Amino acid sequence: MTNNPTEPAIAVTGLRRSYGSQVVLDGIDLHVPEGAIFSLLGPNGAGKTTMVEILSTLIRADAGEARICGHDVVRDPDRVRAAIGLTGQFAAVDNFLTGEENLLLMADLHHLGRAEGRRRTADLLDRFDLGKAAKQAGATYSGGMRRRLDLAMGLIGNPRVIFLDEPTAGLDPRSRRDMWQIVRDLAARGVTIFLTTQYLEEADQLADRIALLDHGRLVAQGTPAELKRRVPGGHVELRFADDLALAAAAATLNVAPDPADESLVLRVPGDGGVRSLKALLDRLDAAEVEVDGLTVRTPDLDDVFFAVTGQPASGVVPAAASATVSASGSEKVTAR
Repeated sequence: MTNNPTEPAIAVTGLRRSYGSQVVLDGIDLHVPEGAIFSLLGPNGAGKTTMVEILSTLIRADAGEARICGHDVVRDPDRVRAAIGLTGQFAAVDNFLTGEENLLLMADLHHLGRAEGRRRTADLLDRFDLGKAAKQAGATYSGGMRRRLDLAMGLIGNPRVIFLDEPTAGLDPRSRRDMWQIVRDLAARGVTIFLTTQYLEEADQLADRIALLDHGRLVAQGTPAELKRRVPGGHVELRFADDLALAAAAATLNVAPDPADESLVLRVPGDGGVRSLKALLDRLDAAEVEVDGLTVRTPDLDDVFFAVTGQPASGVVPAAASATVSASGSEKVTAR
């Protein structure tokens, strides 16, 4: 537990860092509560890795204050290091050691007793589904296995805060989703996660709160839903079986069809919320207009980044999706 139960796991005030004339972090303020998954988004060169390096005591800020679990990163770095785990952009796995030996080495570095080190190693190998490969050299591991082993190595000391710097970079979609589940499980155990990523879908799927970093400044903070609500443009696409149903729906909802669109689709502005969607369908039902299918289109984090910075999220991987429901009620994901 922290010294003050009301103090956040990560507290940053006025953080600044420059490299020569280039300002990388320009007065950053943020607070991350215990047990939360916090995601820092931004394009390449935005300062995400610099932020992680400062918070994990690898480099010093030029100004400002940062505290981890109540400990100042400058005045009390040893206690900060004892409270954190760090998984960088590249897996720190020794290719010549087996998976088990990599973990035992980390146990020794944490000054764990022999029995305790072996107990934690066995537990982590099992938790990260690496038991069958425990005796294999790290060089034989796939990319996903290496990332899981790397994260397991960061957990050997039971950290309360874990910094994940681009943890799924280069992984295939299945390995990425495996890593997402691991992150969720860690947060469920009360571990605080500080995640930097270029994958917008990753932040959307995992984070309780998101901050967008651009040119050294935090330009927006909030939950994924709060950030998306800042951006206009959400709508519902209603599909109909014929022109008569389309015309009846347009008259009922007082929405003009797009004359250039011949797909029997009517686009109705809306936030895609359950209440507004139900009210929309109730109006059509009362007018005895049958809907063949619908798609809810909502702004995504790429739209948010564009809205708050005035430019596309260059260097950030978009992953826009929308829920599509057919007349039978089945659901699929359609890329925007």
